[in-house]
Amino acid sequence: MSAVEAGGVFHRARGRTLDAFPAGNLEREWKGPFYFIQGADPQFGLIKAWSTGDYDNGGDEWGQEIHLTEQAIQAINKLNPKPRFFVLRGDLIHAMPGMKAVFSGHHHRNVRGTYQNLDVVVSSSIGCQLCDDAHRVQVVVVTTEKIVHWFYILDELSERGIEGDLMDLMKEK
Repeated sequence: MSAVEAGGVFHRARGRTLDAFPAGNLEREWKGPFYFIQGADPQFGLIKAWSTGDYDNGGDEWGQEIHLTEQAIQAINKLNPKPRFFVLRGDLIHAMPGMKAVFSGHHHRNVRGTYQNLDVVVSSSIGCQLCDDAHRVQVVVVTTEKIVHWFYILDELSERGIEGDLMDLMKEK
């Protein structure tokens, strides 16, 4: 589907129905009101940088931001009824102490690179692709020794799941 065709998908909503979803899809028909939650700018490292005034070097502590993010997640998990989904957008980090990889999106294609021993990974779009790349997600396994990441095409992930090598990394020693 081209970007132009995909853009038209949002103009196909009629009678509380969006014909962009297959007939058996649970999200195809309007089921009534719902809510979602949007969070923004956890910006790990900014609190210390702001408090010290050292915006270039002062973001090496993330404790307060981690606490606030955990507090948000715990509060959302207690809600009843549950939100349909949660969106986190904006600046995720301010500074990168000890970082080995940065994962991002919004480029609508898969890109990998390295900058000063830092992996920079841009995951493709789940939705509208602006290139010939397949719709993918990034699976990231974090162990005490390393971070391993791999692009998975959505159809392949659905059919086969996560590969044995990545699953083996998650087994406790």
